[in-house]
Amino acid sequence: MVPRVWSLMRFLIKGSVAGGAVYLVYDQELLGPSDKSQAVLQKAEEVVPTAVYQFSQYMCEQTGLKIPQLPAPPKFNIRESWNSGISTVMSALSVAPSKAWEYSKEGWEYLKERTK
Repeated sequence: MVPRVWSLMRFLIKGSVAGGAVYLVYDQELLGPSDKSQAVLQKAEEVVPTAVYQFSQYMCEQTGLKIPQLPAPPKFNIRESWNSGISTVMSALSVAPSKAWEYSKEGWEYLKERTK
């Protein structure tokens, strides 16, 4: 009986977290225009570190534990990373037909030499 209850509880918690994530994405319009998504991302970059710090301070006060100060997270621009990835993929796709022609030509020449 107890394993079934724990399984049900785990299922409900996971479903709640997944449902909350879907609601948050819909509510913040993250899948909409890129300018809105970028504004939400900048807002999250400002709010999340302070919220984590406040929560850690609260937990330290409640438990009496001392959490060492962590170094600042590295700064990087998601837009630049995304754009460089897209550029790399598109350049590979644009070169693909000529490379396929070149490789097939080399393969055909190799087969000609081997069959002589």
